Amino acid sequence: MSHTERLPRNRTYLMCPPEHFTVEYTINPWMDTTVPVDPALALKQWHLLRDTLSDLGHAVHVLDARPGLPDMVYAANGAFSVDGRVYGARFKFPQRAAEAAAHQLFYAGGPWTFADPEHVNEGEGDFAYLPGAYGGLILAGHGFRTDPAAHAEAQEVLGRPVISLRLVDPAFYHLDTALAALDDRHITYYPDAFSAASQRVLRQLFPDAVIADRADAEAFGLNLVSDGHHVILNTEATAMADKVRAHGYTPVLVELTELKRGGGSVKCAVAELRP
Repeated sequence: MSHTERLPRNRTYLMCPPEHFTVEYTINPWMDTTVPVDPALALKQWHLLRDTLSDLGHAVHVLDARPGLPDMVYAANGAFSVDGRVYGARFKFPQRAAEAAAHQLFYAGGPWTFADPEHVNEGEGDFAYLPGAYGGLILAGHGFRTDPAAHAEAQEVLGRPVISLRLVDPAFYHLDTALAALDDRHITYYPDAFSAASQRVLRQLFPDAVIADRADAEAFGLNLVSDGHHVILNTEATAMADKVRAHGYTPVLVELTELKRGGGSVKCAVAELRP
C-alpha cells in the first residue's frame, strides 16, 4: 500500500466525559490511588480529544457519565459493534460492572441489534475490527480481562471471523494497549505483549504491520485512534508518532496525562460505532 493511498474515512464515535473520574481503586498496574487526579484538567483534556475528532470531520456521540462509575470515561470498554450488531460488555471487576447497563441503554435508543453477553469481555478494549482485511476480520485479546469463550460468542453474534490472541504482559492488560488498527487493513502492535504463538499468527496475517517497541507501548502509543490517515495519539507517544509518519500516516498529538492515571489513553476513551 503506497503512502498516497492513506485516505481518511469518516467515523462515528462514542465518548463519555470524565465528570466523575478518579483513581480510587487499583485494577491494573497503571493505577495508583496515592496520586490524586486533577478533575478539571482531565475534563479539559477530554474536551480537547473530542474536539480533535470533531474537527477531523468525525461524528462524536456523548454518553452521560454516572456517579460512582469513575472509569466510564473509558468508553471503548462498554461494547463492540460491527455492521449494526452490538456485542455488549460484561466486566471482570465489580467496580465497573454497572457500566455495561449504561452502554446497553445507549444502544437501545438506536438502530442496533444488541446481544447481552454470557461471557466476560470488555468491549473494544479487547476487540479490534479490520473491515478490509480478509473480508472483515476481528482480532480479540485474552489473558487478563476477556474470557476466551467470549471470542467464540462474539463470532456468533457478529458473524465475522475472530482471531484469538493471548496477552502475556500485565502492563498491557487489554488488546488496545498492545495493538491498534491503522486503517481498514493494516495494524501496529508490540510483539512482546503477546504469546509466542500469537506473535506468529500476527506475523502471518499482517507481515507489513508497523512494529512498536516497549517504550512505545509504555507511552500508550498503541492506544490510538486512526481514521485511515490521521492517527490520534497522546503527547507522550512521540516515537510512535514518528513510526506512523514514516509509514505515510499523519500523527495528531493530544495531551491525555490525567486519563493515563487510570490505565488508558486515546483509544480507551473512544468507542467506534459501526452501523
